[in-house]
Amino acid sequence: MTMLYGKEHVERYQQTDGAEGHDWNGTTTLLLTTTGRKSGQKHTTPLIYQRHGDDYLVVASKGGADAPPLWYLNLEADPEVEVQVLADRFPARARTATPEEKPEMWRTMAATWPDYDDYQRKTSREIPVVVLERES
Repeated sequence: MTMLYGKEHVERYQQTDGAEGHDWNGTTTLLLTTTGRKSGQKHTTPLIYQRHGDDYLVVASKGGADAPPLWYLNLEADPEVEVQVLADRFPARARTATPEEKPEMWRTMAATWPDYDDYQRKTSREIPVVVLERES
């Protein structure tokens, strides 16, 4: 599997408005920019996504690691994020899917990236689905 999180992936995506990087290994990616909870600096991470109505879904899987990804810890501390999907850049508010919402959203994400089910089996941590809601 090609590494998704490389700095080069982010730069190519930004430079080409997603023409290079949006379509990745049979799925689609967006760029999520969070504010570091300790550093206060901006961090941009490419993530697999799916639409859910007007919102976007991403999964805080970290490949099934027992600790959540740093970007998730950052958005828990500051849910005001920036999102880029192709050439569309916008501010958004991130939130963890509720227990009622999550099963359907998880199925949507696992349908696009079946490894998510494997990742969940690898860890006792409940892997969150994150909802990115566009702000006006």
